[in-house]
Amino acid sequence: MMKGVPKTLLVSVALLAWACSLAFAYDPSPLQDFCIAINDTSSDHAVFVNGKFCKDPKLATANDFFFSGLNTPRDTSNPLGSNVTLLNVDKILGLNTLGISLARIDFAPYGLNPPHIHPRGTEILVVQEGTLLVGFVTSNPDNRLFSKVLNAGDVFVFPIGLIHFQFNVGKTNAVAFAGLSSQNPGLITIANAVFGSNPPINPNVLAKAFQLDRNVVNYLQKKF
Repeated sequence: MMKGVPKTLLVSVALLAWACSLAFAYDPSPLQDFCIAINDTSSDHAVFVNGKFCKDPKLATANDFFFSGLNTPRDTSNPLGSNVTLLNVDKILGLNTLGISLARIDFAPYGLNPPHIHPRGTEILVVQEGTLLVGFVTSNPDNRLFSKVLNAGDVFVFPIGLIHFQFNVGKTNAVAFAGLSSQNPGLITIANAVFGSNPPINPNVLAKAFQLDRNVVNYLQKKF
């Protein structure tokens, strides 16, 4: 043991280091320049790292870090009037182990990106065009709503794991871009998860949880 250093201090430092390692366990820092994801797991040049196999770095090309077409408007002719184009590790293989991804979000007039969470990533959003009402809700017991109307050039942050939304309050199309702090941030849309689970959640559970008549729950489950 180091002379002059109390044993309790060493134990505390060790526990702190262990806790920090868990806190940053969502997307660990890479131990190499890059680790290109590979779908052919039978390859002799594949190495398994953090959920994705990686190909030999010597076989990497510029295309592993490239995507084209994010400038193209997406189709928003759906019940929600929105369309999210997510560029994660499945779309850009070079993102593997780098802890970041990008999304384009298109909105029709009064289109909505419904309440949802990203279990593995914080989101920072910038509006390119249009006017969006955005917000997130904190965890229990406060459930505070932080909301803002954003115009072109405005930026808003949605902390990891919190329910958030974006709603086009304008009469014209809107476009936003979002960066996320994970190569695979995940997505849980609240309404789909609760009323559209497979198999369905017992209606009695939802009726009591939401203080609704069971017939209303049955109707909502059919919608999703």
